[in-house]
Amino acid sequence: MKLADWRRQATHELAAVADETAIAFIEADVLLCHVLSQSRSWLFAHSDTVLDAAVVDRLDALLLRRLAQEPMAYITGDSEFRSRNYRVTPAVLIPRDDTEVLVDAATTAIAQRLAAEGKCSALDAGTGSGIVAISLCKEVLHPGLVVMASDRDSAALQLARENASSLDAAITFIQGHWIRALAAESVDVLISNPPYIPLEDSHLQKLKNEPQVALVSGVDGLDAIRELVIDAKRVLRRQGVLLLEHGYDQRNAVRELLEAAGYVDIVCHQDLAKHDRVTGARLADIRST
Repeated sequence: MKLADWRRQATHELAAVADETAIAFIEADVLLCHVLSQSRSWLFAHSDTVLDAAVVDRLDALLLRRLAQEPMAYITGDSEFRSRNYRVTPAVLIPRDDTEVLVDAATTAIAQRLAAEGKCSALDAGTGSGIVAISLCKEVLHPGLVVMASDRDSAALQLARENASSLDAAITFIQGHWIRALAAESVDVLISNPPYIPLEDSHLQKLKNEPQVALVSGVDGLDAIRELVIDAKRVLRRQGVLLLEHGYDQRNAVRELLEAAGYVDIVCHQDLAKHDRVTGARLADIRST
């Protein structure tokens, strides 16, 4: 079978499950590039190439997985975030553009701490594939910055370590539930993209292939955030900053939790779609219990 013939057939089949034909065409090319280890421009220049039977079998197997609605990132094993390529598996969430808001807010908070004190310790709690911690490490180039990342899942933590190694990011990894393994008053900026989807949310059906433990957080979606808001008070240093990614409709609830716990300077950051996405707050000078 020629490359052009497989591409045409795959595009036709993918069009039945894709939102539009253009997306189906791109996804067929993604599978071809992945299996052939070639660029998309190479595909266009070599459309008459005859594919080996073994290559066709592998392409067909991957196509079946995509037709079954498995995310492309899990099929190819990689995903891009802030122009860097990360290895991903079903052990972690697929990186999403929304989390860029969290990285931007964290970068600003870290820069302010560095300017004031010349040093800063930052923790990415529940790091998953490591995209937040690695982004901070690569984008805040200051010798006074120490980046840590935690996750309770050993498979996720190993993947984050591999991504950090491949991207040459110096990060201290810690296995444990959120921040329980951290010493008191050991962090200046605590960042987290915790699970925040309610248990019965209709969006979960579209996310069935991703780890539910990283998505769902109780009846109202706020269980993990409640825990982090309280526990962060133990590990944050004086005037430390807490940054939390959350659902587009959870701004008020998160603000109430922070206010009740005694945080100040509460600010919400919006994503490019103007949805409330990340809320940050500062630990008051006088700690409350």
